[in-house]
Amino acid sequence: MLLPGTQMHIVTFIFVCIEIVIFFYLVIYKLARPDIKTTPLNIFLIALLIIYNVTGGLLPDPNLPGSKFLQEVIAYFTGFITPCYFPYYVYKAFGLEKMKFHAYKGVYLFLILPYFIFVIVYAITNNLDTAKNLLILPVLYALWVITSMIKAFKYKYQNDFSSNQSKEEITVLFLSLTPWVGLPIIDYFNLGQAIEASTTNGGFLLLLGLQVKSHIRDMRTEHEKLVDSESRLMNWNTTLQQEVDKRTEELEKINEQKSNTFANLAHETKTPLTLINNYLEEYINTKGNSEQLSVVKKNIEKLSTDIVNFFDLERYNKGIAIYNHEQVSDFSEILNDNLVLFKEYSKKRDIELHETIENNVFIKADPVSINRLVNNLIENAIKFSEDNCIIEILLRSQDEEIIFSVKDCGIGIPSEMHKKVFEPYYQITNDKKSIQGMGLGLPIVKKIVQDLNSEIQIDSDPKKHPGTKITLILTKHIKLENEIAAPHAPNSNVFKNFEEVRATETIFHSNRSTIFIVEDNISMVNYLSKKLQEKYNVYGALNGNEALKKIKTLPTLPDLIISDVMMDKVDGFTFARILSQDPAFNHIPFIFVSAKSTKDDKLQGLKLGAIDFIQKPFAISELTQKIDSILINAGKQKQAVISSALTLLGKENQPVKNIENTFDQNCKLYSLTAREKDIAKLICKGYKYKDIGETLFIAERTVTKHAQNIFEKIGVSNKIELINKLEY
Repeated sequence: MLLPGTQMHIVTFIFVCIEIVIFFYLVIYKLARPDIKTTPLNIFLIALLIIYNVTGGLLPDPNLPGSKFLQEVIAYFTGFITPCYFPYYVYKAFGLEKMKFHAYKGVYLFLILPYFIFVIVYAITNNLDTAKNLLILPVLYALWVITSMIKAFKYKYQNDFSSNQSKEEITVLFLSLTPWVGLPIIDYFNLGQAIEASTTNGGFLLLLGLQVKSHIRDMRTEHEKLVDSESRLMNWNTTLQQEVDKRTEELEKINEQKSNTFANLAHETKTPLTLINNYLEEYINTKGNSEQLSVVKKNIEKLSTDIVNFFDLERYNKGIAIYNHEQVSDFSEILNDNLVLFKEYSKKRDIELHETIENNVFIKADPVSINRLVNNLIENAIKFSEDNCIIEILLRSQDEEIIFSVKDCGIGIPSEMHKKVFEPYYQITNDKKSIQGMGLGLPIVKKIVQDLNSEIQIDSDPKKHPGTKITLILTKHIKLENEIAAPHAPNSNVFKNFEEVRATETIFHSNRSTIFIVEDNISMVNYLSKKLQEKYNVYGALNGNEALKKIKTLPTLPDLIISDVMMDKVDGFTFARILSQDPAFNHIPFIFVSAKSTKDDKLQGLKLGAIDFIQKPFAISELTQKIDSILINAGKQKQAVISSALTLLGKENQPVKNIENTFDQNCKLYSLTAREKDIAKLICKGYKYKDIGETLFIAERTVTKHAQNIFEKIGVSNKIELINKLEY
């Protein structure tokens, strides 16, 4: 997919936008931490990367000025100059002394010189393919550079790679730099712009991740040193109090720098996100929408909302005014308009919105802020309520006050957490919730209420009653005859964070294995379901509690369970522990997929009987390969058990081999699946459906359904006819 009106692939364009954000982040970081010597190296690297992506993506294009020859020369030049910088970069940034020759001499002899020869040949022959044949020298040189990097690492660490830092540095550096050093190889074989951009940019992001991790580690070390220094100073005599104050001030400045850095990063991110969203919208309007583009758009909108919330909260904390509260707003009209949108979604979950709204309730406040209050409170109420319940919404005036309240039908909030829910990021730092978010909604509501010199109250106690009622007590405004209420627009994107689980739409296929996904991120459930439904029956649940109920209603027992660890109500470890104590389910293999990656977490998962513990983020190809391997091995084990049972229960005096061969041939003749063949064999042996289910580890109702299919395929109505037809 190309960006409309250009030769640039949409993938390249997205990387360019991301890298512009990273560029500004690095510049800000350099200004905040001028003592870090590697930052200028990273800034120059990202600048080269942006230039390379822009020129390589746009050129050649007949609609742009300049001849095709000139455009090709420029595009190939940026493709050469970027790899030329990498030997110098690793030599300086990672202290690889053995790369000095390549940093100062090698690139000129084997990259720059071949490039000029390439340009001369291209100019003489006017044939790009002929000129590209000369790139074999840079290709070979790229392999030489990779070999030199291996030797450089051995020299740096004296052949001792036992430390975690050396292992991590070597792994990430090779994964990220190899594609870049191999740029001439990619250009030589002309693998396409999308593959080139994904490979090279992906490598750079890995490298940047290593640098960011190093920066974070250094900043943590500095922070710990400062805290330790402050602690020691407190134990010294009072004459050193000034030194303590000085150190404290330095620590506050560092924290302020961090806060400013992230606030500036959030600000700089808004422009690229706006560009991405608008170009994506334009592309969808021009070329049409698809499920993949919808997922991309939804997540970009969610990221934009999180960035705006983060940025607004930082502005509030710095005392910067966000809203113009000199306007008059019609609270009743704003609430009614938004309820139209919320009712549309709540119907899907059988949630009723019962509203009691007094007309002509006016308030002196920015209509955008009132819109935000309404959206945050009602959206939270719907998110955290159970299905098939009633949410009560009230708006009325009382003397000089406005009472606006929303009462949900969720589990409630313990009294000790009433203040906590208004703290930023509280959701992130506490128990994992299946509702995804940054935990900024209620803190922003509180800031707006404080801005209006008003009050917010919480009525919730799970020990006494379910549900939570949040009440805002605001100041009422008496509208004058000549006053006009400010216009407003309801938020049409209030549902972008709502998503339904689509894994339940699986059509059951009796000849497929069944996979049960337990994951609290709805987007992840839907993504895995879509990828796996091509080969398997797939069902999903959002937490262990839901999974324990749902697993008993599935058409058949799962052949494999893929479970997250961090979930509310019942987490993955507890879910696995409960199943392991139930004879009906304890044979089902488990794979844990989680962001938790400590050694203890993995050990605990394996002790519970898990086959594997996969860390997020993961490659879907890795997961599918492991699933295939586990199910194949499980199938072999079941077949071995069945064969052993049949051998023990078989007719010892009959020529089993001939009977088996005839039986197998007849099963193929009637197109019986492997599972139907196993069931047919046990039916012929005289097994009851219940005994067959216990032998094959499947439900009795599943055996009954398979038996019906067998009788229909073979055209018989009883077991005697079945035995005769299959000659068993």
